[in-house]
Amino acid sequence: VQTGIAIERAIGLIRGAATDGRKTMFIGNGGSAAIASHMAIDFSKNGKMPAMAFNDASALTCLGNDNGFETVFAGQIDMLGRRGDVLVAISSSGESPNILNGVKAAAARGIAVVTVSGFAPGNRLRGLGAVNFYVPSREYGFVEISSQALLHAMLDLAMGWTGVP
Repeated sequence: VQTGIAIERAIGLIRGAATDGRKTMFIGNGGSAAIASHMAIDFSKNGKMPAMAFNDASALTCLGNDNGFETVFAGQIDMLGRRGDVLVAISSSGESPNILNGVKAAAARGIAVVTVSGFAPGNRLRGLGAVNFYVPSREYGFVEISSQALLHAMLDLAMGWTGVP
């Protein structure tokens, strides 16, 4: 699928969720967690589309301690995700067990999934979403900055911004 069409599909999912009184949830580890937080606040504040990121330290350490780090996102999705929500899963490698388990939990609840990944073209995350974005690089910096730019562009386009004065 061409990137422009995929962006339109992802915007449609997120806009549709907001219109139906649902939310968009963002998950990621490390630099991707920072991107998840940034995008959640921007989608909510600037885009007027309810969003949240699941990287609260207390939630992560509680669920990680009780059930293992591989469950920290799936547990929060099970508690807070509802059919009709959207999950944006960001993973540079596309192989993080906690991200993959979060996506599985979302799918089990009828939550649409958008993925953003890089590194190996055949990474496990890449094919798990309704919409999947792939950054063809094995360098964290390139994958992370591309993920951020892609998600920000998606928000800006959803808001009707063209970048042209």
